Amino acid sequence: MIPGRKKKSTEELLKRESGFVRVLPPFESHLIAMIAILWALFQLSLPCFLIIDSTKERAIHLAFAITLLFLVSPCLKKAIKICSFLSVKDRIPLIDYALAAAGALTALYIVFDYEGIAMRAGAPTARDLIVGSILVILLLESTRRVIGPALPVIALLFTGYAFAGPHMPDILAFKGVSLSRYLSNISLSTEGIYGIPLGVSSSIVYLFVLLGALLNKAGAGSFFTRLALAFLGRYKGGAAKAAVMASGASGLVSGSSIANIVTTGPFTIPLMKKIGYPAKKAAAIEVAASTDGQLMPPIMGAAAFIIAEYVNVPYLAVVKAAAIPALASYFGLFCITHIEASKLGIKGLSPLDIPNFFRTLKDGIHYLIPVGILLYELVWLRHSPELAAFRSILSLFPVIFYQEIKKALQERKGVKKAVVNSLRIIMEGFIQGSRNMMAVALACACAGIIVGVVNMGIGGMIAYVVEYLSGGNIFLLLLITAVASLMIGMGLPTTATYIVMASLTAPIIVQVGGLYDLVIPLMAAHLFCFYFGILADDTPPVGLAAYAASAIAESEPIPTGIQGFLYDIRTSCIAFMFVFNPDLILHGINSWPHALLIFAMALVGMSAFECFAQGWGLTRNRWYELPFLLGAALILFHPGAVASFLQVDMTLKYWFYSLGLFLYGLVLLSQKVRLKKCKR
Repeated sequence: MIPGRKKKSTEELLKRESGFVRVLPPFESHLIAMIAILWALFQLSLPCFLIIDSTKERAIHLAFAITLLFLVSPCLKKAIKICSFLSVKDRIPLIDYALAAAGALTALYIVFDYEGIAMRAGAPTARDLIVGSILVILLLESTRRVIGPALPVIALLFTGYAFAGPHMPDILAFKGVSLSRYLSNISLSTEGIYGIPLGVSSSIVYLFVLLGALLNKAGAGSFFTRLALAFLGRYKGGAAKAAVMASGASGLVSGSSIANIVTTGPFTIPLMKKIGYPAKKAAAIEVAASTDGQLMPPIMGAAAFIIAEYVNVPYLAVVKAAAIPALASYFGLFCITHIEASKLGIKGLSPLDIPNFFRTLKDGIHYLIPVGILLYELVWLRHSPELAAFRSILSLFPVIFYQEIKKALQERKGVKKAVVNSLRIIMEGFIQGSRNMMAVALACACAGIIVGVVNMGIGGMIAYVVEYLSGGNIFLLLLITAVASLMIGMGLPTTATYIVMASLTAPIIVQVGGLYDLVIPLMAAHLFCFYFGILADDTPPVGLAAYAASAIAESEPIPTGIQGFLYDIRTSCIAFMFVFNPDLILHGINSWPHALLIFAMALVGMSAFECFAQGWGLTRNRWYELPFLLGAALILFHPGAVASFLQVDMTLKYWFYSLGLFLYGLVLLSQKVRLKKCKR
C-alpha cells in the first residue's frame, strides 16, 4: 500500500466517525467553519457568563449539531445514478440546506415557545405534534448519516413497540401509548430527546472534547507519543509499550479510539514493525491501547458524566470507581506487549530511534499545564467538570501563543505571523471540537428517544423479558448483557451503546443479584455495560478502530480486529470481576492503604492472568502450570470468592492474597529453574 493511500484510508475513517464527508468550495467551507466556531463560542460562554435554562441550552446544542450535520454529510455515501443529488460531496445541495434549516427550527421550537409548552404539558396542540414529528424524523435521519442505521433502527423498534404493545403476545403485551403522549414525552419534555444524555453532552462533554481537539491541534498528541518513546523505547518491546502509554495519555482527554489511533499510530506502529512485531500484532496492540483510552478518566468516552447523572453520584465518585479497572487493564496490555516481545525475541529500539527524554520533556512541558490545571480543578478544588474543563481551555490559549511565538523567534520570523498562527490553531481546534461532537450530540439525542420510550412504562416489561430469558441466573444475565452490548456496539458509538444497555439492563443486574444475596452496586452494573460497549470498537466484522490501525500497519482489518479482541479479553474479565467483587471499584472503601493494597493485588492478578491467556510467563507455560496461574489471578482479583467457598469469615478474606501470590510465585520460580537448565 502506498503512503498516500494509507493516509487517505485513515482520513476516511475519521470523516466517517465525525460526519465531515463533503469537500466543499471556499464559500461553503467558510460557512461550515463559522457555524462550528459559533458552536464552540456558545459552549464556552455557558460556564463563563451566559445563564440560560438547561432545556434551552440542550435545544441550542442540538440545533448546532443537526444543522452542521446536514450541511457536511450527504444522504448517501455512495453515488446512485437515479438519485445522484443525494450523494453530492463537492457542494451542499438545496435539499440539505432546507433540512438543516428545518432541523434547527424544530430543535429550537422548545426555546421559542418555552412558556407555552410548559403551560400545556401533556396536552400538545396540533402545531406541537407536527413540529415534534418533524424533529423526530430529522433527528433519526441525521443520526443515520453520522453513525449509521443501527441506533435509528433501534429507536424505531422501541417506538413501534410502544404503539403496538396492546397487540403483542401476552408475554410482550404493553398497554401502549398515543401519538400525543409519545411526542409530549419525546420531543416536548426532558424525558426524551432533551433528556439527561443530551444535557450532559451540552453542559460537560463538549468542553472536554474541545479541550482534546485544541491539545491535538497544538501538537500535544505527538508530544505524548515522543515522551512515551523516550521513556520506554529502550526496554524490551519498547515501541509497543510506548504505544500503550501514549494512547493512555491521549485517552485522558480525547475519549475517541479512532482519533487516538490516528494520533499515536503513525509514530508507534511503524516502529513496532521495525523492531519485529508482525503487522497484525502491531496494529492490534494500537487498537487495544486506543480502545482502552475510553476507560481512562476523566472523559471515558463521554460516559463518565452520564454515569454520574444516572447513578446520581458526584463525578469524582465515577473517577474513583473507574480508576483501578482502567489502570489494571492498561497494565495487562503492558504485560501482553512484554510477553509478545519475549515470544518473538524482540529487543528495545535502537538509540537513534529514541528521542532524548529531557529534551522532549523540555520542548513540550507546556502541554502539561492545561492537563495539570484540569486535574487540580477536579481532584483538589473539587470544582464541577464543566468549570474545570473551561479553565483548562483558557489556560491552553496562552500556551498556544507561547509555543508559536517561541517557534517564530527561533526561526527568526515575525511575531505577527506567530500570533496569526496561534489564532489559526485555536480556530482549527474549535472546528475540530465541533466536528468530533456532532456524532456524540446526535447519538445522545437519538438515544434519548429510546430512554423516553422505556420511561413510558415498557421498561418494566423489558426487564421482565430479560430476567425471564436469563432464568434469574446472574451469570447468564451478565452474559446476555455482554453479548447484546457487543452486538449493538458494532453499529453505535460507545456512549450510545452504554445509554441503551444501561437503561435496559443495569437495574435488572442489581435486582437479580439481590435474589442471590449478591450485593451488586449500581455503579458496577453501569460500568459493566460501558466496558462491553467499548469492546465493540474492535469487535469484527465492524470494529472501525481495527480498520484505522490496519490502514496504517498495512495489515488485514478482520484478522487485526480478532487479534485486538483477543488482547482485550482482559478488559471483559475485569468487568465480570468488579461486578462480583465491588472492592475493585472501591465501593465503600475510603482508606488509602486499603485502596492501594487492592490496586497492587489487581495488577499482580492481571499479570498472572495474562501469563495464563498468552501461554507464556518467563518462558512457555507447561499444561500443569495453567491451573495455578488461573487460580492465582482469581484469588488476587476476588479473594472473597475463596473465603466464601471455604466458609471463612469475610473479614479475613484479604489474607488469601498471600495464597494468590504464592501460587503465582511458584509458577514463576518453576519457569526460572527451567530456564537455567536450558542455558546449561
